[in-house]
Amino acid sequence: MSLQQMGRAAKDAAYVLATAPTAQKNKALAVIADELEANADAILAANAKDIQAGREAGLTDAMLDRLLLNEARLAGIAADVRNVISLSDPVGSEMDCKVLENGMTLSRRREPIGVIGVIYEARPNVTIDIASLCLKTGNASILRGGRETFHSNVELVKVIQTALEKADLPASSVQYIEKPDRELVGELLRLDDYVDMIIPRGGAGLHKMCKENSTIPVIIGGFGISHLFVDKTADLDRSLAVILNAKVQRPSACNALDTLLVHEAVAAELLQKLTPLFNDNKVKVMADDTAFPLLSGVSDLNHAGESDFDTEWLSYTLGVAIVADVHAALKHMRDHNASHSDAIMTNDLASAEAFINGAGSAAVYVNASTRFTDGAQFGLGAEVAVSTQKLHARGPMGLEELTTYKWVGKADYLSRP
Repeated sequence: MSLQQMGRAAKDAAYVLATAPTAQKNKALAVIADELEANADAILAANAKDIQAGREAGLTDAMLDRLLLNEARLAGIAADVRNVISLSDPVGSEMDCKVLENGMTLSRRREPIGVIGVIYEARPNVTIDIASLCLKTGNASILRGGRETFHSNVELVKVIQTALEKADLPASSVQYIEKPDRELVGELLRLDDYVDMIIPRGGAGLHKMCKENSTIPVIIGGFGISHLFVDKTADLDRSLAVILNAKVQRPSACNALDTLLVHEAVAAELLQKLTPLFNDNKVKVMADDTAFPLLSGVSDLNHAGESDFDTEWLSYTLGVAIVADVHAALKHMRDHNASHSDAIMTNDLASAEAFINGAGSAAVYVNASTRFTDGAQFGLGAEVAVSTQKLHARGPMGLEELTTYKWVGKADYLSRP
């Protein structure tokens, strides 16, 4: 099927989904969860092919971890789908209802966006996350995953389409571009007769390419350097666990810590406490000139280069820099693409407020790990992406972020004077 044919099929499916009752959409989601469990062996076998190909291609352990599906992760994905069933359907809800002086009742009513194209890399769970959230909100989707997860994604989409047919919804509600040809991405970005929004999930290069080549509105997200600033008033002992969680709990995630900024007044004490933790967890440290001598006990210690503080590591590597105060920390963050998730450890209310107001990030935390930037953690169910732009949606994009609205006016045969 050509992309033009896929686009037409998606547009037709979007009309059916937009008029489908919540119960029918929930039924489809329930069947998807059941089918994931029933087809676990086939899905894991397909994933094993991707893992083997990844090893042969020399992918890093962190990247292989992003690709990996196992029984526990697959069970978690099915549980996430069932969680979406329990969430309120935003479609049809009304906002700002009022009665005008002429007697017209006027409101804004939420409705699906239409057809959403998603281009993503390396994580097969994204296929299910996107499909489930789009279905719940009545949107059709056209998916293009990375070649690293090709076999996994093809098997997952088979499961989804089987479930859709069992729920009497069009299989074309969720479609997958199976050909890995790069030019097909460019064609998708220009499919504006059928696709209403593009969501790229991947590195800076993918986002740049989509912004420069798409004739369809693009939601930018997922990439950004995550920072954690330890203020001079912070409880250093309690901060250790948060720093470690943000860095090593799942370093391949986009909300994992990339750069640790430390107030100069507490740098020596904090970095001394962190040194054995870095060594125990095999953290590779890229330190600026001021931090370097304070980290002399770190086994894998390196001088930070010009681009290191602009790198989203997605691994056990961490940048460390010492700053004069919260305003210097914010200056560093502005200079180094703080747009995703950033945190401050502090016991000072003024510093906390300065950080919240000054950080240009989609998610800002006080005394909490950056790893919380996640749709499930926020109570949104799964997420389609983490938006780091400033229009329409910011942070984890859940159900409401996949809807738009129309104005609805109701009157008794009213004409404008």
